[in-house]
Amino acid sequence: MARVELRQLRYFVAVAEELNFGRAARRLLIAGPSLSQQIKALERDLGIRLFDRDRRAVSLTPAGAALLPHTRDLLERADDLRRRAGLLSGSQAVRMGYVNWLPQDLAARTAAVARVHVDAWVAPSHTQAARVADGSLDLAVCWVRSEDLRRLGLRARLLGADRLYAVAKGTRTEDVPAGETDVLIDDDITSWASWNEYAEELTRSVGARAVRISDGAVTGPAFFDHVRRCTRPVLNSPKGQTVPLPPDLVRREIVAPKVYWTWSLVRRESEDRAAVLGVVDALCEGVGDLGIHADDAWLPPGDPYAPPG
Repeated sequence: MARVELRQLRYFVAVAEELNFGRAARRLLIAGPSLSQQIKALERDLGIRLFDRDRRAVSLTPAGAALLPHTRDLLERADDLRRRAGLLSGSQAVRMGYVNWLPQDLAARTAAVARVHVDAWVAPSHTQAARVADGSLDLAVCWVRSEDLRRLGLRARLLGADRLYAVAKGTRTEDVPAGETDVLIDDDITSWASWNEYAEELTRSVGARAVRISDGAVTGPAFFDHVRRCTRPVLNSPKGQTVPLPPDLVRREIVAPKVYWTWSLVRRESEDRAAVLGVVDALCEGVGDLGIHADDAWLPPGDPYAPPG
């Protein structure tokens, strides 16, 4: 029998409780197609069918119903093992840095594993990755390239992803092709090195137009002034994803392709402390692909989660 992963068992329980793949996917914070694929993989590995499916309903098979209580018991014992390992790891806090995004349920997901101290110094992605490499931090949530991981001796796991959108003048809100957008690239490489690398790759890959600026207005109120001056919709950066738009500007979804920015949780390759590794597992288990591997999704070639080739 192939190796069965705990996250697949959690997926099985969620679908069994919801009896609806869509609701279960939302509960698990993963994409619906990814959940369906994982359940099929679990059924294949176990050699039994867990669910009967049709267009109108999902129900447990007799075999699925028989396995459900045993699966719940196994997951409870796994959670207890994790809690006990957390207690044995000592009371030292795990130091975590970030750029501008953290999982909303960070504290709840890590409480049984370790005390996580989120560093107050909000710095760019490349700075946070370097701080993990030099030991100033244990973990960091940041955007990172595969070559950065090799150069700094780090490992990364997917923690989140933002689908970027464009901001435009006027009232038109229909989707805009990625190649018909403008992308701001700032002269200040100290603050905007990661964004500039991402933006440059986007312009090369999809034909978006680079707009060179020197005022740091990749985000913030001055960003909206650049939007008003540009003749095309302007790509919004991850730092501006949740900022309300002024009334004279509109949001337009980017398509052909859909443009994604990934968030990695990075640690040192040599890291072996149970508390740190436990936090990584607690935060990254069951994340799924978040839509980034869809046929119409775009990631820069250097992204650790970009398809090969």
